[in-house]
Amino acid sequence: MDKDSNKATFLFSSGMVVVIAILLSVTAISLAPYQAKNSRIEKMKNILTSVSVNAETAETERFFNQYITNQIVLNNKGVEVTGKIAAFDIDLKKELDKIKTGKADEQLFPLFICNKDGNSFYIIPVRGKGLWGPIWGYISLEADMNTIYGASFGHKSETPGLGAEIETEKFQQQFIGKKIFDESGNFVSVTVIKGGASPNDMHGVDAVSGATITSKGVTEMFKRTLNNYIPYFKSRRP
Repeated sequence: MDKDSNKATFLFSSGMVVVIAILLSVTAISLAPYQAKNSRIEKMKNILTSVSVNAETAETERFFNQYITNQIVLNNKGVEVTGKIAAFDIDLKKELDKIKTGKADEQLFPLFICNKDGNSFYIIPVRGKGLWGPIWGYISLEADMNTIYGASFGHKSETPGLGAEIETEKFQQQFIGKKIFDESGNFVSVTVIKGGASPNDMHGVDAVSGATITSKGVTEMFKRTLNNYIPYFKSRRP
């Protein structure tokens, strides 16, 4: 075959495409276990951060097993269920999306219980929408299942200096000590308030200046996700 012919060029190009496709597939398959491990470690780190346990990557799994003493799966009625899936493996986005397809009765929610310095904390994942994409986080409650002990948030694509500020310690520290129930035991959650919350407001924190939609997203994320855990907390609060 004439190597300068169109047929030769076509066969060479096709062969290269096949070879590159095989190489990419092999690379993706070989990297998948490492990506899954990194994702798992990152999730453990975020859970631990909500109870102020900061671990280096190499120590994350050991710290997680040390501090997270129990993992519970709840249904949408706040009743503990077993045997379906491990709490850690639950994809909160998929569970929250079930309500859009009329499958709310199939929703499952993870609850992580931490023991730190002899005290129990309840860690809840939260997920919502910011201005440009998803936002998420973990909050921890003290043993009274009412007082926030810690909070950590993340985002995919919020604006640096504006909505992305929800990821900063300054914003997250505001949630510490806030209450999700009022004095009568009613669930009120925590609201991110534009213009600033009153110093005595136990259910409000300051919004991020110039990030109204992201701030509203945090408020909505808190109330909507936490609401799924309220039956469980009300049945067990001291």
